[in-house]
Amino acid sequence: MNEQSSLRFSSHKNAAGRIASAFFDLLEGQFPVDGSDRPLELRTAQDFAQRLFVHVNHLNRSLKEVTGRSTSAHIAERILLEANALLQSTQWNTGEIAYALGFKYPAHFNNFYKKHAGIAPSAFRASIR
Repeated sequence: MNEQSSLRFSSHKNAAGRIASAFFDLLEGQFPVDGSDRPLELRTAQDFAQRLFVHVNHLNRSLKEVTGRSTSAHIAERILLEANALLQSTQWNTGEIAYALGFKYPAHFNNFYKKHAGIAPSAFRASIR
C-alpha cells in the first residue's frame, strides 16, 4: 500500500469511507492497461464486491454515501478514461482496445463507448488526429 492509500484509509473514520477507499485502490490498480494479454479482471460492481468481501449492495451504498455516485458509474468513467488514453496514444485497433479493457466482443466496447462518450471510438480517434 502506498503512502497516498494509507492517508486515505486513515482519514476515513467510518466503514463507508474505508470501503470506498479500498474500491478506488482496486480500481486504479488495474490501470494503465498494457495489452490484451492481461485484460481487466474487475469490471462489474459484483467483481469488486467479491474482492472486497462485502455484499454488492453494501458497496453501492458505501460509494453513494461517500461520492454520491454508483459503483457502476465510477467503473464506467474509469474505463472510458482509459479507452480515451488508448485511442490517443496507441495504434491498437478498437478490437484490441476492447479486449484489453475486458470486453468479450468489440461490438460491446463500441456500444459502451458510444453510450458514455456520445461518439464512436473510431470517430473520437479521427477527431484527435
